[in-house]
Amino acid sequence: MLDHQLPRHAPLPVGERKRSPVAASNGVTAFLKQVERTCQGDRRQGGRLVFAMDATASRAPTWERAMHIQAEMFHTATSLGGLEIQLVYYRGLKECRAGPWVTEARVLWDLMSRVTCAAGPTQIEQVLRHILAEAGISPQRTVNAAVFIGDCMEENIDALFAVASSLRSISIPVFLFHEGSDPTAATVFRLIASVTRGAYCHFNAASPDELRALLTAAAIYAAGGKKALLAHGRVAGGLALHLTEQIRQ
Repeated sequence: MLDHQLPRHAPLPVGERKRSPVAASNGVTAFLKQVERTCQGDRRQGGRLVFAMDATASRAPTWERAMHIQAEMFHTATSLGGLEIQLVYYRGLKECRAGPWVTEARVLWDLMSRVTCAAGPTQIEQVLRHILAEAGISPQRTVNAAVFIGDCMEENIDALFAVASSLRSISIPVFLFHEGSDPTAATVFRLIASVTRGAYCHFNAASPDELRALLTAAAIYAAGGKKALLAHGRVAGGLALHLTEQIRQ
């Protein structure tokens, strides 16, 4: 059963509706099509990805740009089929929410565009516990991977390690993408990635191509598994290859 503060289908707060991106960039589309050709017949059926965001006030300066990059990536990833995504975010004081599982990029964009930043502490443990609970709802509808984007960490490391170990025991890797330069966050994010057999990568908020490449790689893993990610890393190179090397290890 899910934690009472993170209900499975809690409504996302309503805010100003924003226009959805029409299509993804040609470069990302080309990468995904190459992976589809390389991994024909090997792709998972019904891959599921939990996409979690730190929506506290420190991320406000780069929030709008990140939203557009994430929507673009999900547009191309969902166009391949076989990928469901659930949006999770935290902000403010003990506000941590999850949306429904969706397969259409425009629906996901509609959910994301309602979220705004609000000051408050980090709630990474809540996010990890939600992923664990969501995976246990049905063996046939498990979670294949999780993504977390954040810039700081203010919680008990031992508690995070314990939940990360539980995720490892049911083979759910967590991809942690670190914005900013907080050394504590870097240390803990690396630990969670290592324990869950996921991957960690720092990205520069001023370089949207970096975040785009990282998110695309994570979505490919959720939809196609390890083989698909390795194939993508060989084609894309750069940060995507860096992630595939961590997964390979």
